[in-house]
Amino acid sequence: MKKDLLKLLDLSQEDITLILNTADQLKYEQKHNIHRDYLKGKTLAMIFEKNSTRTRVSFETGMFQLGGHALFLSGKESQIGRGEPIEDTARVLDRYCDGIMIRTFGQDEVEELARNTKIPVINGLTDFCHPCQVLADLLTIREHKAVLEGLKLCYIGDGNNMANSLIVGGLKTGMEVSIACPEGYDPDSQVLDFARSDPGFHFSLFRTPQEAAAGADVLITDVWASMGQEGEKTVREKAFAGYQINDGLMALANPGCMVQHCLPAHRGEEITAEVFEAHANEIFDEAENRLHAQKAVMYLLMKDQ
Repeated sequence: MKKDLLKLLDLSQEDITLILNTADQLKYEQKHNIHRDYLKGKTLAMIFEKNSTRTRVSFETGMFQLGGHALFLSGKESQIGRGEPIEDTARVLDRYCDGIMIRTFGQDEVEELARNTKIPVINGLTDFCHPCQVLADLLTIREHKAVLEGLKLCYIGDGNNMANSLIVGGLKTGMEVSIACPEGYDPDSQVLDFARSDPGFHFSLFRTPQEAAAGADVLITDVWASMGQEGEKTVREKAFAGYQINDGLMALANPGCMVQHCLPAHRGEEITAEVFEAHANEIFDEAENRLHAQKAVMYLLMKDQ
């Protein structure tokens, strides 16, 4: 494993498998009330410049379960919010803590933080990628399907941070990946270049959900307007009309097709209430697995600090 988890592009297939296997073990131990303080005496600084429910609760709970301590640092209430350079914050936290998790807007901020500290930095979300969420997705798919390699993963919606990380994570674990998004809302060009860089990858970008969903083993979607895009809501509703996981789309997928959603879900927009509720167990397994996947990341990165 590398020192940090900044984006899935940095990880090898072996790194991802190690994280998933470690998450399986930690989940097994928790379910069987086996308590080991793997990170006893360790402290994780959690920097939030974007609001959060699942990220904050899962990281904070995960550190507690591993025997460590998590500190919540709001961007509005810390010196970052008052203009302190990120490199100065990094050098201070390096002397206090054993790891940093940051949930923010720019990927460059996360990369800069990592460059200026010797302790691990974990990307809790940026506008570019959402690696911890997709590790949880992969963990959930593997739990339900037993394998990842050879499955077809289909994402419907905005080519946002979720799409970027799903493409990378899916291809690196041997999945076929298809994406459907409207013109002008494609995934990041860096990710598309990666997806087309290896003749062994099976990747397709479509403009219609029906083409993308045909033969899928997993259908995934996200909100049409992500955090910070609320002002584009009306424009995006028009652009994404029809980009919805519904019964018609499910009928095109393989029998037993899973559904995943990173939440929060807007029923009636990117997914119907009927499909959401029919696959609620899978979706909330996915939400739970944020905890286990992130515990694995924290353990692997912070145990030797």
